[in-house]
Amino acid sequence: MTERSKIKYDLILKNFWKNNERFADLFNTTVFGGKEVLNPNDLTEVDTDLSSTLKFNGHAETVQRVFDVVKKAAYGIEFVILGLENQEEIHYAMPLRHMLGDALSYLKEYNEIVAKNRKTNQLNSSAEFLSGINKGERLHPIISLCVYYGDEKWDGPLCLTDMLSIPEDCKELVSDYKMNLIQVRESGGLIFQNEDVDTVFKMIRLIYNKRYEEFNENYEGKLMDTELALVIGSITNSQRIINQA
Repeated sequence: MTERSKIKYDLILKNFWKNNERFADLFNTTVFGGKEVLNPNDLTEVDTDLSSTLKFNGHAETVQRVFDVVKKAAYGIEFVILGLENQEEIHYAMPLRHMLGDALSYLKEYNEIVAKNRKTNQLNSSAEFLSGINKGERLHPIISLCVYYGDEKWDGPLCLTDMLSIPEDCKELVSDYKMNLIQVRESGGLIFQNEDVDTVFKMIRLIYNKRYEEFNENYEGKLMDTELALVIGSITNSQRIINQA
């Protein structure tokens, strides 16, 4: 795939998932087990750039991390941050990438709280002054999801410990970090409520599994929305579908 088509692929998918109805249905179906936890009306788009400067003992280093789509879901006066990453190819360090992205998200909110507290003198003890946050203050949870669109089955790690060589005596002491991964080609058991999301997942599965007769029976000659045709065509490299747009 050329760099030009790769850029187009990324932009097409980002724009597709920015839609609140699609985004909510994706997370409700894949992360929350089909429960309608997220309401599209309660989602707002937030900054996807999580880049930050890390400081250790006088040494500073800039770490860059950007999600494809990030939404904030309101829960009354509280909220949850939801990050989506589109992945075209297998990445053998993906759990580490997600752990870093989530950590930077937490660090970003932590730094904002510290700056506010120091400016308004809201720190009431030596422990609070040291940490920069009040004893009762809490960060907001982050849920990140990786959607893998490749035609090969994912054979990469699914959690941090899958990437580690751990001596037997240390296994119970090593902290793990689980990655939420959805493989489009293996998503036959998922039931989506949003018609656009359902169509994208079904058509891609049929193409990857070479079930062309079933594909033609369900979709041949049917008028397809331009955006859907571009999404499916760019993922599967199907020029015939792209031409429908």
